[in-house]
Amino acid sequence: MIQHIATVAGLRAALAASGHDRDGRVALVPTMGALHEGHISLVNEARKHSGLVVVSIFVNPTQFAVGEDFDAYPRSLDADMKKLAGGADIVFAPSAREMYPGGHATTISVGGPAAGLETDFRPHFFAGVATVVAKLLIAAGPDVAVFGEKDYQQLLVVKRLVRDLALPVTIIGAPILREADGLALSSRNAYLSTGERRIAGRLNVILKDAVAQARASGDLRAVEAAATEALWQAGFSHVDYVAIRDAQTLEHIAALDRPARILAAVKIGKTRLIDNMAVA
Repeated sequence: MIQHIATVAGLRAALAASGHDRDGRVALVPTMGALHEGHISLVNEARKHSGLVVVSIFVNPTQFAVGEDFDAYPRSLDADMKKLAGGADIVFAPSAREMYPGGHATTISVGGPAAGLETDFRPHFFAGVATVVAKLLIAAGPDVAVFGEKDYQQLLVVKRLVRDLALPVTIIGAPILREADGLALSSRNAYLSTGERRIAGRLNVILKDAVAQARASGDLRAVEAAATEALWQAGFSHVDYVAIRDAQTLEHIAALDRPARILAAVKIGKTRLIDNMAVA
């Protein structure tokens, strides 16, 4: 039976009562709910590293700007609880007031891998992510926490956060889970119409082509420009970025002389999608 807990005090009491049982380790999987198989794969990964798995479900208001889809973001706690049966031990689903009590005035400012890419289009985003992730890690005190590689920049930001603040937790990145045509699983895929969904399936194909071209030619800026044009031609309504960066720092690189990652963000109508994959 999964425990459903809505307060930090309740979560800490439940963890204390468990005595960190089984193997003595706790894993945390932070989510915003609307769970799909990609999320379940994170839970399964967490189970490999811990005997007690906590899944947080919280649509974090501080990472949404005015005009973004905070109010429309899908919320389905009952369905999520059913999907987690047999996988999670505790579901921590706090309210916004619980996470940000009246007078809340502290946020975390992040740099390093947070600079550029998503920040160029959503400057508020990583401060909100870093703040809520820090609060969740402090609340649960896990030994490990699992994040998906689909949000690759976010994963690196969280790793830097943990390192810089010396938080006693290991951050694990789990591989992207994809649909049959290669589209990365995302809660926002539910927004897509039938026609938009067909276009969305081109994103990963164009990125795969870009990876092959980058390995063959080595002209990374030309590859980025060609991939951007291919996305426009495929029917995406906007291309925020296509970028090949250092896989560990997300710094600009001129050649494939180190591990690299290609990252992209696009829009189809009102739906924004991101994806990434290894280049070298």
